[in-house]
Amino acid sequence: MAARTDMRHYPGFAVTALACLAILYVPLLVVMVYSFNSSASIQAWEGFSLRWYGEVFTGPEAPIFAAAARNSLSIALLAASAATVIAVAAAVAMVRAGAFRGRGATFALINLPLLVPEIVTAVATLVFFSAIGLTTGYLTILIAHLVFCIPFAYLPIAARLQGIEPVYELAARDLYATRGQAFRLVLLPLMGPGILAGFLLAFIVSLDDFIITSFVKGAGMETLPTAIYGSVKQGIKPDIMAISTMMLAFSILIVSLSWLIGRAGNRTTS
Repeated sequence: MAARTDMRHYPGFAVTALACLAILYVPLLVVMVYSFNSSASIQAWEGFSLRWYGEVFTGPEAPIFAAAARNSLSIALLAASAATVIAVAAAVAMVRAGAFRGRGATFALINLPLLVPEIVTAVATLVFFSAIGLTTGYLTILIAHLVFCIPFAYLPIAARLQGIEPVYELAARDLYATRGQAFRLVLLPLMGPGILAGFLLAFIVSLDDFIITSFVKGAGMETLPTAIYGSVKQGIKPDIMAISTMMLAFSILIVSLSWLIGRAGNRTTS
């Protein structure tokens, strides 16, 4: 067996890695730090304060952000729930149905939203809605989010299902369970961690989306990312940094939960 190559020993690897991490995370740290700045200016530090977090809930823009947050949460919940149901059906068909004609094309179609640039998806979605005469608004955002959330829900569910041996279902069938009972009482509970991980991942992807939402939302309809963008166009204010920090913390929490649930599920069948 060939020895594994340790990438850390390559010349320049450490410097390149640190530079990439700095480019990715230093701006986030700056936003987090200045969200606790007592000054209204983002150019000078004048002391620690939670003033701007209070401004998010009581300031003049609080009603706008509250309505946008409700829209974001409701759309994310509905889109992630529907995408998870579709992803479960797709994963069972792809993993348990064996080889069938068009399987490769089906897999490519499921994962197409991950490969196509988001701006292309946004333009195509808007053109489609215009062609069928559907007025942009809450419903169009929901449909668009449902479509691009499916692959994000599918991947952890399919990965979980691939780790479950078919013997569990065969044992249930040997004990006179129907196919439906074997799926509902045996396979579905075993898929539970993957399903929950897929739901959480789809939820946070929908909650944080900006590009597609901005194309299909219509006038007067805002989600939290588009409301933040509209406010930033008038100037970067500390309360925007506070909202961004809260969204970042919430996103990290959801993604971490998704990863931990998926990892715990893999351990139960290993």
